[in-house]
Amino acid sequence: MHQNKLNVVLCWHMHQPQYRCNDIYTRPWTWLHAIKDYTDMAAHIEAVPGACAVVNFSPHLMVQIDDYARRIRRLLDRGESSGDHLLDALGGLLPQDNVEKEALVRSCLRAHELNVRQRFAPYQQLCQRAEQALETGCLPQQDDVSDLLVWYCLAWMGEFMRSGAPLARRMMEQAGGFSLQDRRELLALIGREIAHILPRYRKLAESGRIELSVTPWSHPILPLLLDFSSAREALPDVVLPEGSYPGGEARCHWQLQHAIACFERYFGFQPAGCWPSEGALSERTLELLKQHGFQWTASGAGVLRNSLGDDGEQNGQPHHRLWTAPTDNSDGKHLVCIFRDDEISDLIGFSYSQWLAVDAVNNLVHRLEQALEHANACGNSEPTVSIIMDGENAWEYYPENGREFLSMLYQSLASHPRIALTTFSDVLKNVPLQPLPWLTAGSWVYGNFAVWMGHPAKNRAWERLIDAKRAVDAAIAGDPAGQLPVEEIWEQLSVCESSDWFWWLGEEGRAQDGPAFDELFRLQLKALYRLIGIQSPAVLDRPLDDTHRQTGSADTGAMRQADSSE
Repeated sequence: MHQNKLNVVLCWHMHQPQYRCNDIYTRPWTWLHAIKDYTDMAAHIEAVPGACAVVNFSPHLMVQIDDYARRIRRLLDRGESSGDHLLDALGGLLPQDNVEKEALVRSCLRAHELNVRQRFAPYQQLCQRAEQALETGCLPQQDDVSDLLVWYCLAWMGEFMRSGAPLARRMMEQAGGFSLQDRRELLALIGREIAHILPRYRKLAESGRIELSVTPWSHPILPLLLDFSSAREALPDVVLPEGSYPGGEARCHWQLQHAIACFERYFGFQPAGCWPSEGALSERTLELLKQHGFQWTASGAGVLRNSLGDDGEQNGQPHHRLWTAPTDNSDGKHLVCIFRDDEISDLIGFSYSQWLAVDAVNNLVHRLEQALEHANACGNSEPTVSIIMDGENAWEYYPENGREFLSMLYQSLASHPRIALTTFSDVLKNVPLQPLPWLTAGSWVYGNFAVWMGHPAKNRAWERLIDAKRAVDAAIAGDPAGQLPVEEIWEQLSVCESSDWFWWLGEEGRAQDGPAFDELFRLQLKALYRLIGIQSPAVLDRPLDDTHRQTGSADTGAMRQADSSE
């Protein structure tokens, strides 16, 4: 591809779990990240000539973005509830009782203290007054609630959206006293931006600025759906749930078929690449990905280290090479396995937010230059550094949503004489491939599946899912007349198969949102039982996780580092 150059691929993974249950959005994170991160991440690429990236969308995120755009339009046009209490309040459907009002106020207080609340003085003052009122058992004045809601939306906006929209600038200058008309105009702006997100990324892909890829439909851990024992390839002593997941291979095919169909519906072509949920791979998973026509997939460097063992040392930096799947045969078609540079990716995710942007970018570029020198010394003529990470959750820890850092990063990489900023599909055209003799099943987190299986609470969640799948299979088998809404049932089952519920259970990562995810998982299972006409088991009325937590760890919540020792 580029002689004496280092291929660098930035891959941003965009994902939100299905927060909608019983037609209500239980959390606002999809639309908030839409106006904050999905808008900004597109704008950064648009703003820098030569900038490019791989952007991976989970199908459940795409569907929720589309659903929100339609719901906001109906709220504005017909006064129909959006199913989201914050958006309803913006549109004029204010909560009627004090419990709902308090929930609305508490939702509007959730923002990064330093980078968001302290940045906007009117918002910080409103937050402080609201917190003081709540501490005394009272609710803020109605005018304060209205202003707090508006400022919550303004503060969550992406940098490009806030500075580029005249309405947002005017409301920032106004500072307070917002009317219902103001709120509705803000809601209309939010709705337009959300509706434009997927077409915007499609346009970037059609112009060659980005490559788009996809994740299995509801973001499940495919290797575990296929075979729980795959967890023991990296962790031989892990305690597995009772039983196995019934019909797991058929479910994996369903997940991949529906992901591809969803991707084609929104972007107009079949994806070449699949970032499997959490980079979770096994040899059987590789076989399925190839069967569904994918040309490349990716995981973390820990999976490669586990797979190569001592032989990895002979390859220098093996994660800077591209590998063919061990399941490839002689048909001339390859599934290429790409492995994340964990160190650089985690520096962006967890460390550079505390640095000056210029120092962080210079440090990153220096590391890339060192990687090129090391590759040349090892005889790797086409090294590729894959920076793969969450495209949404890291930026709230950066000043101004990472605007200065990301702008400088794209500019530095696009203009560097010895760096080729590129995409995975372009790299595949010219970079030599090495055969991977064996793949040890694992994910990008720690190189294993410990985040999703092994802890008693996680295993209990799997056992509740197994029970539900058996009930679904029995109900459909006992319905020869076809009275059950089978497609709706499969879709609801897929929601329950998502990796997110297991992520939030257990010893890490609970903090503020863990109990809510515990409850939402059980609500989704109950919704599944209703669809098949069966009373849900009483065990779903109790939390799955009764572990006491410590909060405040840097390695909890929505993000984790690749190496548990860091």
